Amino acid sequence: MSGAKHRQKGDRAEREIVDLHKAMGVYAERYPLSGASWFLGSGHDVDIYALGREAGPLVAEVKARKDGEGFVPLKRWLGQYDILLLRRNHAEPLVVLPWRVWAAILAKVRQ
Repeated sequence: MSGAKHRQKGDRAEREIVDLHKAMGVYAERYPLSGASWFLGSGHDVDIYALGREAGPLVAEVKARKDGEGFVPLKRWLGQYDILLLRRNHAEPLVVLPWRVWAAILAKVRQ
């Protein structure tokens, strides 16, 4: 896939994430030039205002893969559980959530 096709795919994935949040009533927006430059010192993909606009955004990176290659171990480890916690020595843990869990958390936060 050419560079332009990669960018288009990434743009589509980012817009989908924004649209999914907006459908739940959570304001989200693609970050200007997401990934293409370091606008205002950041190069992330999406801002998610899960706690409201006044609280500022959660900044998100979006990754999309045709066949999920690279996600396979994560999906296997997560299985049917609600949360996958990853911890590397001497680093803070990472949290992986299925969309259904993320949506449920946002619904509670937004009440």
